[in-house]
Amino acid sequence: MRGAAPPRATFREVFAVREFRAVWFSQVLSVTGDRLALVALTLLVFDRTGSPLLSGLVYASGYLPWVVGGLFLSELADRYPRRTVMVVCDAVRAVLVAIMVVPHVPVWALVALLFVATMFAPPFDSARAAITADILSGERYVLGTAITQTTFLAGQAIGAVAGGVAVAFLGVRPALAIDAATFVLSALLVGLGTRARPAAARPEQAQSKRAQSKLAQPSPLARMQAGLRLVFTDRALRTLLLFGWLVVFYTIPEGIAAPYAAGLGGGSIAAGLVIASTVVGTTIATPLFSRFVGPRRRIDLMGPLAVLTCATLVLTALRPGLAASLVIFSLSSVFGTYQLAANTAFVIRVPNERRAQAFGIASMGVIVGQGAAFVAAGAAAEVLTPAAVIAIGGALGTVVALVLTLRWRRVSPPGGRHAAGRRPEPAPASRSVPLRESG
Repeated sequence: MRGAAPPRATFREVFAVREFRAVWFSQVLSVTGDRLALVALTLLVFDRTGSPLLSGLVYASGYLPWVVGGLFLSELADRYPRRTVMVVCDAVRAVLVAIMVVPHVPVWALVALLFVATMFAPPFDSARAAITADILSGERYVLGTAITQTTFLAGQAIGAVAGGVAVAFLGVRPALAIDAATFVLSALLVGLGTRARPAAARPEQAQSKRAQSKLAQPSPLARMQAGLRLVFTDRALRTLLLFGWLVVFYTIPEGIAAPYAAGLGGGSIAAGLVIASTVVGTTIATPLFSRFVGPRRRIDLMGPLAVLTCATLVLTALRPGLAASLVIFSLSSVFGTYQLAANTAFVIRVPNERRAQAFGIASMGVIVGQGAAFVAAGAAAEVLTPAAVIAIGGALGTVVALVLTLRWRRVSPPGGRHAAGRRPEPAPASRSVPLRESG
């Protein structure tokens, strides 16, 4: 029956898919190990220098490489088999992080190696997100999206706390050794647990591309420009993209967690708890939001939740203690579940053969924006208190979220077809893949 609602999927059905389990567990390993290493290096630099700006720069070094990887490397997941891209990226990162474990490597070299290793995260994440839509379909895909997004956030929280504990009791290099091992295990899981698929952009174009000369083929810059046009010329895509990029405002506490915790009399463990609190609420709320809130309702709540996510941080202007601060950051992250609606609505509007590139551009904006925000917040914390910096960031994010909410209501009226996460025109075959996330 055409108007009948599709059957609701369950988390059990999603985890019953063998390929999804392999991709999911590889994500658990990679995200947790990465965050552990990043937090450990950041705390090391703050302990040695006592500078909020330098610690912010180090934390940003785990984000800024996305400007290269997101723009120029993410499309590899469309041009080449996605499983191959994921395995190669994991292997390269395992080698680079293993070099960081070598004794007597100076701090500046550790940061440089982290910077290069992070450049391979965008193509891996783009391939992982795109292959998830190949593996799951229908409502199972929506729940799979919630699972992977929740896993990403949980891995960040666990890695942040583990990083603080590792610095306090073990040291930095054991944390880096664990990170290298997670990449090796992740590559094995993806390589052995998923089946081979052809490149998404290859079937229709391979023969014609072979016939063209190398000079006639689009340059990486031209392909990047085409991807930017795809994302920014569509009003709905552009608005959804900017909703995703709001994360740069409400994750500022991450970038200055060390000086914030120090200002409250805490050490490395307290800093790890601050970082973890910025994602723990979303980790818990996202699976509930996806399971019990319908697609149209999720879209309708997207704007109000985005506003609350940023507005909650203004409470730090009251200079709360550590316990109250953790509550504020956790509450803000609960409202961050709006990202699930924004991410899934974004992807349904992108053709399969351009999906990884569009995802890479979206993720690149998030990561680069966060890196820039962390540096700016660290610089501001040299003059203002960290609590005031967070409150100002929350206020700015609230204003932007209000503007985007009004714009989205003009693009997609409540209860309309866009609210269900669908295009107003019939979607071609390449767009029949259901919703997915960008986290």
